Amino acid sequence: MNWRIIVIPVTLIPILYIALQFDIKIEDVLAIGIFPFLMAVIAMMVKLGLQGIKFAYIAQKYLGKFDSFWKLSGVRVGSEFIKFTTPMFVGAEFIVIYYLHKKGVPPSKSTWIAIMDIVTEVFAGGLLSIMAGILAIINGAYIVGVIILGTSIFVTTLWMVLFFLSSKRIFQIPNVISTLAEKFGKEKGKRFVSKTNSWMEEVCVMSKNNLRTSESKKVFATSFSISLASWCFYGISFMIIAFGTGYAVGIFDSIMAVMGANAIGNLPITVGGSGLAEFGIVAYLNNQNPFDLQILEGNAIWNTVIGWRIATYYIPIAITWLLLVKLALSRYNKADPT
Repeated sequence: MNWRIIVIPVTLIPILYIALQFDIKIEDVLAIGIFPFLMAVIAMMVKLGLQGIKFAYIAQKYLGKFDSFWKLSGVRVGSEFIKFTTPMFVGAEFIVIYYLHKKGVPPSKSTWIAIMDIVTEVFAGGLLSIMAGILAIINGAYIVGVIILGTSIFVTTLWMVLFFLSSKRIFQIPNVISTLAEKFGKEKGKRFVSKTNSWMEEVCVMSKNNLRTSESKKVFATSFSISLASWCFYGISFMIIAFGTGYAVGIFDSIMAVMGANAIGNLPITVGGSGLAEFGIVAYLNNQNPFDLQILEGNAIWNTVIGWRIATYYIPIAITWLLLVKLALSRYNKADPT
């Protein structure tokens, strides 16, 4: 975990580059004002809080009230620290699986709950990002639109296909990987393949038994709605910051711009999408090429973007880290889930 603390300063490099490249001074960022900045932070925390509530809702629907609703919510919010500090925003699911396992939940059930959580998150975010990509192309931002659509459609389709296919067939480790693991790992390799295949089979069986039930359909629909709301709060955070700098942007345009930037930030190039999200949101709002720095120079929106990034990325990193250490990684006693 320590290496994640070390890489956080690396994410500051794109911010510093933007400030130097486009002559953004500290007073330009401070001009946003404390109230709009705090409101943007609150909007982001509402977004994270809704993610936590959704996870707690899913967990208690499938496991009963085996743990505190608010503690489960806090663990899920804390797990976002992993997503903030990895390329392509992955890793949070492993924290919640680890936490549920330590609470005595079987690996197959904990994985199923984590998958339901992330699939609804990806599906809701993917649909909004696809809308943003289509609008970008309609408005003539072809490069931005293609990047957004390419990333969003790939990630969303991959997760949805795997999710629904898991109820129809049993996934196993590909033969090539199994052979290599057994060849080089000997007995340990064989045990790894056996345990992994058994775990994947259990997850698929749970998917088959649960996915088609009316209760699971209700859980999916409710979780999807919560995810949509959480992403919208994320989008609104930019509008709030923009208001503080006098940059006029409506709620819908703000949500679309943020979701488009989020899709660009999902490219596995930088930690936490640092740099990509900033250039993406400016390019989206101005129908420009995010890789052509020359046409982005002199844009008055940069101080707004930097302020937004601080409010929705760097402040939450500190908060999620505290929750991660305090709740997800703390010592606790196992419980017998119902």
